[in-house]
Amino acid sequence: MYKIHVENIRTKSYHGCLKEEGIIGGEYRTDVWVKLKDSYRVSKDELEETVDYGIVTKIVVDEMGSRSKLIESVCERIADKVLALSSNILWVKTKVCKINPPIDGDVENVSVEIKKEGRLT
Repeated sequence: MYKIHVENIRTKSYHGCLKEEGIIGGEYRTDVWVKLKDSYRVSKDELEETVDYGIVTKIVVDEMGSRSKLIESVCERIADKVLALSSNILWVKTKVCKINPPIDGDVENVSVEIKKEGRLT
């Protein structure tokens, strides 16, 4: 069983429903977990055989750079794009964490996590 974890990808992004969030921005942390199909095996020790961590990171950075009102929307886009990288992916789990959100109260962070299944073939 292969699981790939790309964790704590840090970005400054401009998500949120408040107008100020689109101007000032905030700190975010994103994690992506990929489970490859049980039949998956590495045979040639080549990068194209697996899910490239650099490409996963680029997807996160690109999607975090595209403003959304909801981090749920960003999380969904990231999961969809990572899932499309390989037919060997069984599922993708993505977590987007907004650090120090502008809400009333002492809140360290809020986060959204989703898991999407890949193709069965």
